[in-house]
Amino acid sequence: MADHDVAWIFAYGSLLWDHGFEPAEAVRARLAGFRRGFCLWSIHWRGTEADPGLVLALDADEGAACEGLALRLPEAGREAALAAIRARELVSDAYEERRLPLDLADGRRVEALAYVVRRGHGQYARLEPEAQAAVIARANGSRGPNLDYLANTAQRLEELGIADAEIAALLARVRTLRPDL
Repeated sequence: MADHDVAWIFAYGSLLWDHGFEPAEAVRARLAGFRRGFCLWSIHWRGTEADPGLVLALDADEGAACEGLALRLPEAGREAALAAIRARELVSDAYEERRLPLDLADGRRVEALAYVVRRGHGQYARLEPEAQAAVIARANGSRGPNLDYLANTAQRLEELGIADAEIAALLARVRTLRPDL
């Protein structure tokens, strides 16, 4: 599929609440075989090289499924929207851009671009929840505090009616570490 044929993007993290473009359509979607997790060191947006944060990535997991949104790119400005998403998501080569099948809540099945973590990359992080919470509570990058990224994602998932117990528990852990909030 050529770039001009790309119609959908899978939003599972910050793209849920900060699309960067006005989607022609946003539909709840499910991606089988992957889970959402804070498994990517952020050295650009929510942390720095000296003090990295953590951001969400899709991680392959045969028995898992990730709920999110399928965002249909607008016809007018599609190339610009796609270029902006790539500049944001592919700031390093820690993500692999893949075309994956999504099951939409309305019964359709579409192919969408999704950003999957490269497990062999140096930014791949496998931390226990307590360690994730400690990083997220303190990290800050050019797009703001790591905590804002987590809180905005948790809020948007709740608004969409998408239950994610790991995100909710992580946010609760971070808030215990940051009683000033």
